[in-house]
Amino acid sequence: MGIYLNPNNMNFQQSINSEIYVDKSMLIKYANKVINTEQKYICVSRPRRFGKSMAANMLSAYYSKGCNSQKLFSGLKIYEEENFEEHLNKYNVIHLNMQNFLSESENIEDMIKYIEEDVMEEIEKDFSNVEFPRRKTLPKVMAKIFDITKISFIFIIDEWDCIFRLHKTDGESQKKYLDFLRGLLKDQSYVALAYMTGILPIKKYGIHSAINVFYEYSMTNSKPISEFTGFTEEEVNELCNKYSLPIEEIKRWYDGYCLDNFSVYNPKSVVEAMIRKQLNNYWTSTETYEALKVYIEMNCDGLRDIVVELLSGNRKEIDTTTFSNDMITFKTADDVLTLLIHLGYLGFDFETKEIFIPNYEISEQFISTIKILGWNEVVKSIQKSEKLLEATLKAEEKRVEEIIEEVHKESTSILKYNDENSLSCVISLAYYSARKSYILYREMQAGKGYADLVFVPRKNCTTPAFIVELKYDKTASTAIEQIKQKQYCDCLKDYKGKIIIVGINYDKNNKVHECKIEELEK
Repeated sequence: MGIYLNPNNMNFQQSINSEIYVDKSMLIKYANKVINTEQKYICVSRPRRFGKSMAANMLSAYYSKGCNSQKLFSGLKIYEEENFEEHLNKYNVIHLNMQNFLSESENIEDMIKYIEEDVMEEIEKDFSNVEFPRRKTLPKVMAKIFDITKISFIFIIDEWDCIFRLHKTDGESQKKYLDFLRGLLKDQSYVALAYMTGILPIKKYGIHSAINVFYEYSMTNSKPISEFTGFTEEEVNELCNKYSLPIEEIKRWYDGYCLDNFSVYNPKSVVEAMIRKQLNNYWTSTETYEALKVYIEMNCDGLRDIVVELLSGNRKEIDTTTFSNDMITFKTADDVLTLLIHLGYLGFDFETKEIFIPNYEISEQFISTIKILGWNEVVKSIQKSEKLLEATLKAEEKRVEEIIEEVHKESTSILKYNDENSLSCVISLAYYSARKSYILYREMQAGKGYADLVFVPRKNCTTPAFIVELKYDKTASTAIEQIKQKQYCDCLKDYKGKIIIVGINYDKNNKVHECKIEELEK
């Protein structure tokens, strides 16, 4: 039993001892399935504080010969599996946190040297009776041990990508690091399983696609292990029941990561909210404004316009395949946006290839960042949203027209709209604050068509639902009639009470907005 070779199970024991522990042990079932197969190389990339290290510690505790974890797993789901004991504590496990080695190294050569020295020292101590090759290298030593003992090695590597994040521009060192991993892991008979975690997918350098044997499970394609990193809807529901917190509000704040049809919540924030019994911005407090600011500031390919559209509630289709899997190579806005997906600042729908701001916590981070960047026109528009909502609920048509007119003027330098889609974006931004009390649906199927904007009150919200229909070079009355004739109010199936219907028209020639508001009962 050592620090790196066959470690004990204390780190995973601490996770189970915690006030909130969510059982992710069925990841072991998948790992057992791929041991000693072509799929034995697993790389899981997720944002910070999404439970990657906990999973790594769990796998280490399960496979390591350095401990007896039978009792530790006795209350978990994997314990009930028929082949639970088949692989339990049967392997030589090498568990490395690359961040720790990098932090004590001045260069990549030192980092690799320290890894080899520290692991070799423990191997020689535990296998003192083995006669090792004269030219000792880590791969040769492990191959010798495997040949004699017939016991395979399992590699658990946490923070595998730290060098790509902390030494972003040092391509030569990155290649040396990839070559080291290739020599250690690729095509080595002693490897039964290699499990790596990080934030970024694997960087490829032409012939230096050194570890292309890995199957990657990332924020853009995580099937079939989507549910094992991050909290699922079912798991959060159970926590909300236990801690008496409203699931709808937890969902608004921390949900939104769409992984293989799983609705995934940010675990760091959910745990904090449960223990503190208070909804707040917890995950982004572990980051700096710079992490988001530096990429938005690039304004690559109209990135600034895209951010404003996302803030308004829009989704945008992007191509994630051109991303170079690093933090400096950006040829298009899509590359920057793909990085923001992996960092956790954007959600991604694999089916539609669309990005979106996942939840209120992240949305607030975007707004804080654009304030620092000096996007005053956008900030002003958002600040006016409280007044716009108030005027809408009071059916103050002229006041609504005035505020939308102001928002339009402030936003023209960002969004030069000349069609209904862009108009919808600006109006959605103008109603930004309404999302605190309402769930906003854009292009919602309703009655005999699709309603532009539908605001459904959240639970415990006493203000009425409202529907906004937008027109371009027509009349606000036409929008009102369309809501009625196409029976858009039918979309509010579970809602009873007053409904406010709002028609807004933009006259391109006169550059004015017209608003009509009526009240209906349902």
